[in-house]
This record gives sequence, C-alpha cells and structure tokens, in this order.
Amino acid sequence: MAELDPMTITAIMFVSMLGLMAIGAPLAWALMISGMGSAYLMFGAGGLDLLLASAYETMDNFLLVALPLFIFMGLVLERSGITDDLFEMIHKLVGGLPGGLGVGTVLICAIIAAMAGVSGAATVSLGIIALPAMLKRSYDKRLVTGTIMAGGALGFLIPPSVLMIIYAFLSRDSVGKLFAAGLMPGLMLAGIYIAYILIRCRLNPELGPPTPKAERANGIEKLKSLRHLIGPGLLVGVVLGGIVGGVTSPSEASAIGAAGALLIAALRRQVDLAMLSSVLQTTAKLMGMLIWIAIAAVFFSKIYVGLGAGMMVQDLIDDYSLSPHAVIIAMLVSYFLLGMFLDDFAIIFITVPLYVPVVRELGFDTVWFAVLFILSMQSAYLTPPFGYNLFYMRSVAPKEVTIVDIYMSALPFVALQILGLALVVIFPGIALWLPSLLF
Repeated sequence: MAELDPMTITAIMFVSMLGLMAIGAPLAWALMISGMGSAYLMFGAGGLDLLLASAYETMDNFLLVALPLFIFMGLVLERSGITDDLFEMIHKLVGGLPGGLGVGTVLICAIIAAMAGVSGAATVSLGIIALPAMLKRSYDKRLVTGTIMAGGALGFLIPPSVLMIIYAFLSRDSVGKLFAAGLMPGLMLAGIYIAYILIRCRLNPELGPPTPKAERANGIEKLKSLRHLIGPGLLVGVVLGGIVGGVTSPSEASAIGAAGALLIAALRRQVDLAMLSSVLQTTAKLMGMLIWIAIAAVFFSKIYVGLGAGMMVQDLIDDYSLSPHAVIIAMLVSYFLLGMFLDDFAIIFITVPLYVPVVRELGFDTVWFAVLFILSMQSAYLTPPFGYNLFYMRSVAPKEVTIVDIYMSALPFVALQILGLALVVIFPGIALWLPSLLF
C-alpha cells in the first residue's frame, strides 16, 4: 500500500471509513479501524505508535476542560424552564405585530444560543413551548417550524459555541477570537430571519396574525416582563465578557457559566437530585463520545497528512489552476454535501485537520474560515434527509405537522443561511471586524 499514490490511498481510507459507518459502526471506531489498517499497511507495526501519540496529544489540551462545563451549563438551563418565561416576555412585547411571535422566537433562540452553546436546546424547548402556542394562534405551521429550526441552529454561531471550542482545539486558534468572530454573523443571520418573517407576514398577515387586542399587554406589563432577561443577561455578560475581554480563560468562564446556570435553576426551584443525575449522566455520555472521536480523528488525520495529503491538495490546485476562492467554495460545497449524511462532530473532526493547513497556505484567515464552517453546519442541520434539527422537530411537533411540512419549512431558511454565508465570503469584515477591534 505504501507504493500506491496518495489519491488511491485517500480513496481507500475514506471508502473504508464510510463503509464501516454504513454497516452501523460508531464514528470513532470507523475512524480508528480505518486509520489503524492504513497505518499498518503503509508504515508497518511502527505506524501504530501514532495512535498512542494521538491519544496523548488529544488529552494534553486544557481547552477540553471547557467542553463538559459548557455542555453541563446548557443542559441545566434547558431543564430550568427559563424558556417559558422568555416566551411569555416575547408574547407581551411583540405579540401585537404581524409575525411578532415568530420574530420573538428568533430572539429567544439567540438568547438561548448565548447561554447554552448547542443547537438542540433551543429547537426542542421552543418546539415544546412556542410551536403549540403559535399554532393555536393560527400561525402558518411551515413558517413556525422553519423559524424554530433555523433559530435553534444559531447555537452553532452565537458564542459560547461548543462547536467553536472543538474547532479551536483542532486548529489551535484562539477561542476568544472565534467567539468574537461568530457574534456579528450570528446577529446578522438572526436579523435576516426576522426581516424574512416580517416581510412575509406583512404581505400575507394570515401567515402570522397579530395577537388579539384583548390579549395584548399594556406598557407596565411589558416593562415587568423584562425582568426575565436579568438572569440570562447576567450569565451571558459574565461568560462572554470574561472570555472576549481576556479576564478569564474559556475553561474558567465555563466553570462560572456552569455555576451560574445552577444558580438560575435553583432560584427557579428546578434543582433536585433527579435533575442533577440526569444532567451529569448526559454530560458524561456526550464527553465520552467526543473524546473517543477526537482521539480517533487526530490519529486518522496524522496518517492522512503523513501520506502527503497537503502535497496532493496543492497539486490538485496547481493542475486545475484553481483560484484561492474557488478552493474555499469547493470546501464549503463539501461541507454542505457531508452535512446531508454526517453530524457536525463527525465533519469537524474529519475535515478541519485537513482543510485548515490548506486555508493557511492559501493566505486566508482561519478565524474567518471557522465562521464559514459554522455557517455551513447550520445549513447541514436543516438539510434533508438527515438534518438533525429536522429530527429534533419531528420528535416534539404535534401530529398535524407532518414530516413533509418539516422538510418544506426548512428550505426557505436554508436559502437564507446560504445568503448569510455568501455575505461573509464576500465581506470577510463581517466576521473579522470585532476580533480585530478586541484583539
């Protein structure tokens, strides 16, 4: 096998990995088995030493301490019931506008994203709370489900994002810079969603009728409802402000965030042994999965890089006279296609170690590329047939919302996400302005 050209070895490695996944092997074992087989065939028994080196390299990174704590924080907040209060607040503030509850749903998703750092938290909680409430008020079911799924995906981009922490671990970029880079594109995308909802409901008010006048809150009630922002606002401000301002490391901020989430849940009288046991078990399961995938992916990428992957990619660029931007677009297309079949963790562990060196060689900012990657993952979570938010929504949607409705509702928002991606590609300053200002 060592005598084969890199392209053939690439095909063997990836086909074997995908074949193992197709027969039901977990991603970590598919990567491990494919990598070990390739290492042995190319380098002999000594090649397996790379597995030990990969395990040490993966675990010897203090940044990983932030992951379980941010996951724990998100799970605690999800179970604290804070989403109910936020939806009640939004109903009072903007329910009187055509499409106002849809606009509010996007805002709540952005707030939850800034507290939880994962996509599923907002999608599931708002699917349970906001979806029935809006359907009861005669909102169009496809507009509603699409709004919740797209808003839930903001958890990838608006910091603190678990996916960004993993990207920083693999690319050796600053977590603070990545968080700062994701903030403006995340707010921009939320603004695009809000504009789309308002325009559609202005043109056709039946899609999102305003709340009847009898149910609308007066000025005093609106002011009182803002108290529900105090806890989330303080938590987000302390966690993000500490990281971006350089006061705390990501690991320290994650510990503060976890403690703050527990405090919020305790004040809401939602903390008990059953809840803590469930949250801790789920956190441990997720971290166990992530660590095994990380070790296997680092090992797999070391083998792949060792056979000359960088030279192979450079030769392809030279042979086809590809411009640097054409290479970036090809990478983004590959993310879009992979997202139809693999989850975000699989994609990031497989591709980032391979793509980031090429991005650096082409002279692009890897922080900018991180935002492009995250935006691509947002689209992947809404893209049939295996978009995760589609299945999250299916698990909580009432019977009148069919799987066809869920798939169709996602398509306009995928188009909006691609628009946001294109804007960041064309105008890198959207992502890079805030990091350049703060760092």
